[in-house]
Amino acid sequence: MTVTRAPLAPPTRAEYCVIACAEAWRDAGEILASPMGLIPSVGARLARFTFSPDLLLTDGEATIVRPDGTPEGWLPYRQHLALVASGRRHVMMGASQIDRFGNQNISCIGDWERPKRQLLGVRGAPINTLNNPTSYWIPKHSRRVFVEKVDMVCGVGYDHADGARHHRIPRVVSDLGVFDFATPDHSMRLAALHPGITVDQVREATGFDLAVPDEVPATREPTAEELRLIREVIDPAGSRAREVGS
Repeated sequence: MTVTRAPLAPPTRAEYCVIACAEAWRDAGEILASPMGLIPSVGARLARFTFSPDLLLTDGEATIVRPDGTPEGWLPYRQHLALVASGRRHVMMGASQIDRFGNQNISCIGDWERPKRQLLGVRGAPINTLNNPTSYWIPKHSRRVFVEKVDMVCGVGYDHADGARHHRIPRVVSDLGVFDFATPDHSMRLAALHPGITVDQVREATGFDLAVPDEVPATREPTAEELRLIREVIDPAGSRAREVGS
């Protein structure tokens, strides 16, 4: 008896975002992935299942885990810090603000001496950005987040890195598209648009003059197997839709 599978529903915006995040770890080798946020976490697990089988995943404490969350190894805190400081980790963080050179703010809004709003605090952003590759995931692209100048530098951008050995910002992923810093002055560039999004929409939602090439590709399509893994194995409850709608 032949079992016929129902046709797959088209990818959702959230699933394109998962794919864009997963691509940050393509062919990364044996490095530690540190995704912060639901969609980056789904993306890192998808990368491990598919094109980055040597990727190391952690439970956020002291255990290396498989994509299903079962223990795979032990990661003492000392070794974790050694990975962080030697460029053998790629973290994907969030950002309350990010500017054209990739400076990130998660600490406060307004003058830092008398802020209008207190946020998370600087936390590990400086050591992350100076010592290992750091990408960003921003679920709601707006001028409040993509700003001309951050109110406080937490994660270090290209104009403040001063030649730090392992400083690199591979990509920024938002609900509108994918961005990188592949420009002569390392200012942010639109690298890909999610399906249904236009360049004008991205420009309108960005608070600085974004570099835009003449031809902007679309975020790549997920394969049928990637969709199956996302929908049936990694996130069968569909939690990804809470961060980004369809």
